Amino acid sequence: MAGKTVVITGTTSGTGKIAATTVAELGARVLVLNRASERSSASFAELAAAHPDADLHNVECDLQSFASVQAAAEHVAELCPDGVHVLCNNAGVMALGDTATGDGFDVQMQTNHLSHFLLTRELMPLLELAAEAAGDARIVNHSSIARMTPSKTLQAKFLERKGGQLGGDGSRIQNMLLRGPRWLRYNQSKLANAAFSAALHHRLQSNGSSVKALVAHPGFSNTHLQQNSVKEGGMGSLFTGVMMRFSQSPEDGAMGILSGICLPDVKSGQFYGPGSGAMAMRGKAEPFALETYYDNDQTRDLLWQKSEEAVGGAFTI
Repeated sequence: MAGKTVVITGTTSGTGKIAATTVAELGARVLVLNRASERSSASFAELAAAHPDADLHNVECDLQSFASVQAAAEHVAELCPDGVHVLCNNAGVMALGDTATGDGFDVQMQTNHLSHFLLTRELMPLLELAAEAAGDARIVNHSSIARMTPSKTLQAKFLERKGGQLGGDGSRIQNMLLRGPRWLRYNQSKLANAAFSAALHHRLQSNGSSVKALVAHPGFSNTHLQQNSVKEGGMGSLFTGVMMRFSQSPEDGAMGILSGICLPDVKSGQFYGPGSGAMAMRGKAEPFALETYYDNDQTRDLLWQKSEEAVGGAFTI
């Protein structure tokens, strides 16, 4: 990764922290985008101390604010006049309550997808610049097993300015699966991550771009997402404790996005993870094809149209 510039969102813990640490070890220039907090400052200080010779930059970016994302993109452009080789849209929240961001959207959908859509739009010229010079640049999105349950159909209302009006805070376990409005909203955001990857892939390919669109999932990885979900009321502590016995390490969970970021032979449109099924909770990250329930004209066009409406402007490849 020497000579490559990598931008990663959500690096204070979990897979994002591991990805940032790994690419720094491999010689990349690394820009980490996180909401300003004591934890963000501490994690960046830890990264810098571990890699004193690395070219590291801490960029403030609150994914629950489009204005903050816009400012972060402008900061990245100032720091990277020669382009960006990899944008890894990693950050995410899980099973939060039915609340709206300041922009009026569901907190999960804006954090997990809509702000990443905006960030990708703003950084696309830098990705194209790097791809032109190096022959390769990548957008790596982070989805989840949750993309397929409880629904495989992307619904427009979850991408609209209806935060706080999308079903309430209910959560339940049914047939050992998590159900209720909290989990449907999470499902829709993770389905959006996959559909965004598919839509990007088709648009980039049809325009002859050397920028690749990839997507990954971490399996069932033991990260802070589960702990935060218990704290927020999305998962019971007893159920979570039992489920954690089937989890894999955050390091293994990070191998999906790291494959997309680092492997030299990746192809646009690949999905990396420990299998494509609903029970693909652990194992080696391997590539598989995009799935038809989101990789279709109707879903890709819905995702793009509603996302453009949400961020207030066209995203033209």
